[in-house]
Parts: sequence; structure tokens; C-alpha cells
Amino acid sequence: MFTIPLSVVAAVYVGTACAATFGLWFYYDRRDRRLYDLERRKVNFHCIRCDKLYTARAGTELCDCPRCHFQNQRLTF
Repeated sequence: MFTIPLSVVAAVYVGTACAATFGLWFYYDRRDRRLYDLERRKVNFHCIRCDKLYTARAGTELCDCPRCHFQNQRLTF
């Protein structure tokens, strides 16, 4: 009968646990970074009717003012 030494079983178990932990850490780190970048990248707008400054998601060229609902172009510097 073939038996596996206890040290080999323990090494495989610890290696598998470390690999799983690293894999989960890598997945959640990438996910959180992507969500943070989407939240962080904003475009600024200035309403010419009510003089309000507001933001919207990146890539938006026209956006309605939250106060007076006038459609404004993005603010460029």
C-alpha cells in the first residue's frame, strides 16, 4: 500500500490555501480599483442659466443641470 507522508500533505494544503488567498486578493483588488476609477473620473459642468457647478461621469458631453434642468456642455479648461 502506498502512503503519502504527512509533511507532503501539509505542504500541499498550505500551498493551496496560499494560492486561494492570493487569487481572491488579486480579484478583489482589481475589482475595487476599477470601481474606484469609474467613480473618480468625472467631467465638470457649469450651468449658464443658474450658475451651478456639477459633475457627471466621464465621456459625457451634454448633461442636464440638477437644479434647473438646462442642458449644458462640459466645462473645458
